[in-house]
Amino acid sequence: MQRVFIVLLVSLALSACNNQDSATSEPQSQSVNTSENGDAITSKSESEKLNEWFEAQYEEELMRSPIGLTFQGRKERYGEIDDMSEAAEAEQLEWKRKSVEAMKAMFDYDKLNDDAKISYDLWAYQYERAAAGVPFKRTGYIFEQMNGTHAFFPTLMMSFHPVASESEMQAYVSRLSAIGRAMDQLIERAKLGVQEGVRPPRFAYEIVHKEASEIISGKPFDESENDSSLWNDAKTKAADLVSKEIITQERSDELLEQTKQALVNDMAPAYKNLLDFIDGDMANTTAEAQGVHALPNGEAYYNYRLKQMTTTDMTADEIHDLGLAEVERIRGEMEAIKNQVGFEGDLQAFFTYIRDSKDNEQFYYPNTDEGRQAYIDDATAAIDNIRKELPNYFGILPKGELVVKRVEPFREQDGAPQHYYPGTPDGARPGIYYAHLSDMSTMPKNELEVIAYHEGLPGHHMQIAIAQELTGVPKFRTQAGFTAYAEGWGLYSEALAKEMNNTFTDPYSDFGRLGSEMWRAIRLVVDTGLHEKKWSQQQAIDFFAANSPAPQGTIEAEIRRYLVIGGQATAYKVGMIEIQRLRKKAEDALGDDFDIRDFHDTVLGGGSMPLSLLARRVDSWIDASKAAN
Repeated sequence: MQRVFIVLLVSLALSACNNQDSATSEPQSQSVNTSENGDAITSKSESEKLNEWFEAQYEEELMRSPIGLTFQGRKERYGEIDDMSEAAEAEQLEWKRKSVEAMKAMFDYDKLNDDAKISYDLWAYQYERAAAGVPFKRTGYIFEQMNGTHAFFPTLMMSFHPVASESEMQAYVSRLSAIGRAMDQLIERAKLGVQEGVRPPRFAYEIVHKEASEIISGKPFDESENDSSLWNDAKTKAADLVSKEIITQERSDELLEQTKQALVNDMAPAYKNLLDFIDGDMANTTAEAQGVHALPNGEAYYNYRLKQMTTTDMTADEIHDLGLAEVERIRGEMEAIKNQVGFEGDLQAFFTYIRDSKDNEQFYYPNTDEGRQAYIDDATAAIDNIRKELPNYFGILPKGELVVKRVEPFREQDGAPQHYYPGTPDGARPGIYYAHLSDMSTMPKNELEVIAYHEGLPGHHMQIAIAQELTGVPKFRTQAGFTAYAEGWGLYSEALAKEMNNTFTDPYSDFGRLGSEMWRAIRLVVDTGLHEKKWSQQQAIDFFAANSPAPQGTIEAEIRRYLVIGGQATAYKVGMIEIQRLRKKAEDALGDDFDIRDFHDTVLGGGSMPLSLLARRVDSWIDASKAAN
């Protein structure tokens, strides 16, 4: 079962939105009665009543999560961290169960309009998918290099806990103290998993150990001359309050002393407990990493993960075969570009040429601070360029800003994938596209453009910012998260960008686009290979390298990723193919009346949802479009 905070992050990071609901949401109907004197009396429709009920339910649910409130830019419970215990997770699930039961008892489904029916079904689906994970609540890995809470908590404090007042600095101190309690709860859960034979691969322990050690290195944790990242962050925030004359220097000193005590006495001991736990359990890991097939009830767990991630009933074999077919198709398109640039040699030689040209400025940035800044500047420029084309393809445009940043040092990994964190619904905090830039030899120039489109515009930032700005649907839908929908959109947006002007003008950059799509096709093969077909880690690496020009370090990091979050990597291609299928269906059905902007507004204008509900939403739009024309 997904951990409490992981579920929260997924729902936050994989959402959809819109502030122009009139373009995409079905109008709310009202019934009208007549009084004795003939005046019209308006009563609320079943759909309106349901939507009001959802607002109250979601507010109650959100208030249970201090982190969730913070991610939405709210300051309630600002000094707290979520309860990470198994008991809290069970309590949350029971609350959701009762809520779904109440919904079914209170509202007549047949009286709802189409959009309200989607909301109804989505609320129930969220509970059902959480309940389906109960048998596996100790099967997932608590601490691993991709979603580990040990690295998330410092990121939360540094990037998502702004301080604009003395009380908010006090909340900062309180929240640092609460991290210690939350970490200890998670360590206890990891121990329960270990007792049942569930532990991550050795490499995950090693990476987590390194990251956790770095988090509590530097002042005030030790006698080092350098400040730790958190201590530097706290000092910067306190100094800003002083410079704005919000607090005095004397009060700043007092608050920083409290911060130091929270770091040293509350947070650091929990991280040391984590290090001790890893040190004590490391010997129980195997030198060779294995897929989840090796875990207790591993086959059932992987089938559950596939269903959760793809929101379909596709089997591992079906996904594997789809991946093989997609790899073959994309190889053909790669061959065409190889021939276009006049390369003499086969496709594997072309991969090697690109992969081994690390000293060639055509393909790689210098492994220097200047090279890292150049990457950020070029990624920002690519996003700014495509922004001009968006009105030709979308009626709904996001208001939220986007910035490109380097991953914080304590969680940066050579060759790790780029990722996106959403901004706040009110736009006060921008969305952040994070890049791992510790080793520029894993960041080929020809892949920069496609990654910028995937993580930024028209990809994740556009989809999530639009979702968070939606006003025509219940609030919970603006924050819902489904990997197949969100990552499917991100991958679809890469292909969509190819249709726009002034993109992928360099054939090598277009090859990078194909490399990105190939990457996701390979994932279908190697994820199912590792977890269902019992492939070795080296088998997966070899298949990846044979079909992609990705640098070796990136390939190895990717395979490590798939090993610790089984099934997640299959969602991208499955989601992309479904969105493309729906577009083709709409184009065929509407002919000359097909409007690409209306299609995209339909896909993004209802929030993130399972692929089956997305198909239903698109079908309704097709029917309405036919009727209108």
